[in-house]
Amino acid sequence: MGLGQLSAIRSFVEIADQGSLTRAAETLNLSRAMVSRHLENLESWLGARLLHRTTRKVSLSAAGEEALPRMRQMLELAADLQAVAGVRRSEAQGRLRVTTSLSFALSVLTQSVVDFQALHPRIEIDLLTIDRSVDLVSERIDLAVRITNRLDDSVVARRLATCRSVLCAAPSYLADRGTPAAPEDLAAHRCITHAFGTRAEYRLGRSGRLLTQAVSGTLSGHETAVLKQAALAGAGIAMLPTYFVVEEMRRGALVRVLPDHEPEALGIHALYLSRQHQPLPLKLLVDFLAERFGGEVAPWDLPL
Repeated sequence: MGLGQLSAIRSFVEIADQGSLTRAAETLNLSRAMVSRHLENLESWLGARLLHRTTRKVSLSAAGEEALPRMRQMLELAADLQAVAGVRRSEAQGRLRVTTSLSFALSVLTQSVVDFQALHPRIEIDLLTIDRSVDLVSERIDLAVRITNRLDDSVVARRLATCRSVLCAAPSYLADRGTPAAPEDLAAHRCITHAFGTRAEYRLGRSGRLLTQAVSGTLSGHETAVLKQAALAGAGIAMLPTYFVVEEMRRGALVRVLPDHEPEALGIHALYLSRQHQPLPLKLLVDFLAERFGGEVAPWDLPL
């Protein structure tokens, strides 16, 4: 396969992702005429029409539907070969789009990425803070670092560490409203919750048993950083990840509540599309994060 065919494949995949020749051309920094020529050459080479084109949109033909996943694999393999050749020539290089939540980026991942790039200075990283599930294909994400126990079978998941959480509140709130002695006491307290779903509840474990306690409050939010700020301001009791509050707990700005009842632990996972044709920069980053975060206790939990 020549470079011209590889460029044509890259144009076809980008058109399929963008749904438009014009947007694909903008993304690839090519003219629309060049992208159209790439597509025509690829269809001529394969002997099949890959796209249905109208004045308003493009859509995949049956042949295009079959060809698209194979074309993606060819691009991944080409990138992997280029990365391997780059290592043999000098050092690993490439560009990665990585996403995680704002709170994890602020507390853990940004420093880890900086340290990783000190070892691999020719690997560029776009670090996007998105506190929701993303479609790795449509949003062109190479790696998503997600904290969840619900995994999508369509992606590869590698567990990096365990995320523990704590119930905590500001001393001013506890002085005003008292400290709960049992999970059922939470019903009489203002609880700051994530605005996910329709029911506010805490899942707490003790002696190997997990119980669900319904809670209520006047403040909720989608972003963990907002919930922590509200807890620090005395708005109520919050369930927050230890990686995000270890310093506040150490200096007494937040106090642990119900220490005998630990919130349900979640997995911190690296999510990516393919295990077989993994670009070398992605493999190096995932291995680096697994080594840094791994072990029975995550490094940010050691002070606790």
